[in-house]
Amino acid sequence: MERIAVIDFETTGISPSSSCRATEIAVVILEQGRIVERYQSLMNAGVRVPAFIEQLTGISNAMLRTAPSAEQVMNEVNEFVGITPLLAHNAAFDQKFWDFELGRIKRTRLQNFACSLLLARRLMPAAPNHKLGTLTTFAKLPHTGQAHRAMADAEMAANLTAYLAQELRQKHGLRELSHELLVSLQKVPAAKINEHLKRHRGF
Repeated sequence: MERIAVIDFETTGISPSSSCRATEIAVVILEQGRIVERYQSLMNAGVRVPAFIEQLTGISNAMLRTAPSAEQVMNEVNEFVGITPLLAHNAAFDQKFWDFELGRIKRTRLQNFACSLLLARRLMPAAPNHKLGTLTTFAKLPHTGQAHRAMADAEMAANLTAYLAQELRQKHGLRELSHELLVSLQKVPAAKINEHLKRHRGF
């Protein structure tokens, strides 16, 4: 499978706006099932972190005061990612913030997002739920650090993606995997996933 950039944001809320912004981003580059490069930074967007978010993430207002600006970080991370295909766990959330923060530096996303949450729902139906920590434990993958910190979550999502790729090869007989295939799989109803995979087997 080609290089994939696995991304995770920590933020001050659920939907990006002038008062709800990203506080941290991490990206790991996954290549042939292994993490080969990393980028991580706190980012100061000039908004206050609510107390409950600080409790959840451990990212404080004091930490952000000395962090680089959101504009600087997004310029750096955009250069780091380039046109590498993107993936996140619950990608709908991270995609919103990626697009919003990129828009503030007058850049536009060029590539699709794959979603390891949607893929796990289809390929790991026996899991108790499809939260990242639960799936990591269920698949006996390493917990990479404190949950709700960007690098730990990005690494866990990358490890989960590598596991799902292995499942597609070993259990479903797919020889060639691509980001495009992952994006198509996540749109298939769970009940039809085996039928969909049969069409790709042997290619």
